[in-house]
Amino acid sequence: MALFDLPLSELREYRPERDEPADFDAFWKKTLDEAAGHDLAPDFADFDAPLTGVRVQDTTFAGWGGDPIKAWMLVPEGAGRVPCVVQYIGYSGGRGLPVDHTVWPAAGFAVLVVDTRGQGGANIYHSGSTGDPHGGDHPQAPGMMTRGVLDPEQYYYRRVFTDAVRAVDVAASHPAVDPERIAVAGISQGGGIAQATAALQPKVKAALIDVPFLTHFRRAVEITDSFPYQELVQFMSSLRDSEERVFRTLSYFDGLNFAARGRVPALYSVALMDLICPPSTVFGAYNHWAGRKDISVYPWNGHEGGGSRQRDEQLRYLRELFSIG
Repeated sequence: MALFDLPLSELREYRPERDEPADFDAFWKKTLDEAAGHDLAPDFADFDAPLTGVRVQDTTFAGWGGDPIKAWMLVPEGAGRVPCVVQYIGYSGGRGLPVDHTVWPAAGFAVLVVDTRGQGGANIYHSGSTGDPHGGDHPQAPGMMTRGVLDPEQYYYRRVFTDAVRAVDVAASHPAVDPERIAVAGISQGGGIAQATAALQPKVKAALIDVPFLTHFRRAVEITDSFPYQELVQFMSSLRDSEERVFRTLSYFDGLNFAARGRVPALYSVALMDLICPPSTVFGAYNHWAGRKDISVYPWNGHEGGGSRQRDEQLRYLRELFSIG
């Protein structure tokens, strides 16, 4: 592992040209309008977790296409209406168990931990509970990155991002949540989902975006040999005439284009030795973010980023922003 990308001084100024389709906004309006035709149907079922001072609810709601999506809702007991963090999960992971998600309630926040459809079946730390009954009509590379990638209407992340937007509505509907103080958060894939959701969902008031994946796709596949971006490389190396269609589809899902629409306060993080989500892809999005923003830089870390140090910064950031304590 080494400092393989641009120097930090150049990264701070790196603002790449965006490849944005003319119908980007129309595509997402149509997608979310279609999703709104399904009853959100949030169900919060009390769950007997071995925790004290936290109410845990096994949550289900209707995501893209009305498909059932699982989540955990954790709320501090007896705190009245509190701010909420909607937490999205890294690649291959699922919602795990409630004991994995106690930091936010310990700090006075509710947290809604959203399963990523179709993932969490091969992660020994955080298993998932939500399937994805949809796919594409073409072969795909292992993993989820190429599922439906030849058509933006069929692409896997259209469903995932829609689920994520709907999850914020679920959080806002909970009687213990203050709907005016909802943040989205995530690391890696979760960071990419949070980045998109903050741009698409007007109920979001802040975004915590750590080492985001799903951002600046073309540069990522050109400068890193790491997975999951390599799934795209494998796909295009096999289907040799697919490049134009692949990148057209990805342009509807690129974090650069969502960042340009981000208006809420955002706290990013980046690691300069990150071979999975290269720092230039993160800074590319950060420098396009249209709202108030800050970024934490970890010069000697890889994709683990700031770890608990960054979580501490996030807690302090949101406590001040949402006037807690």
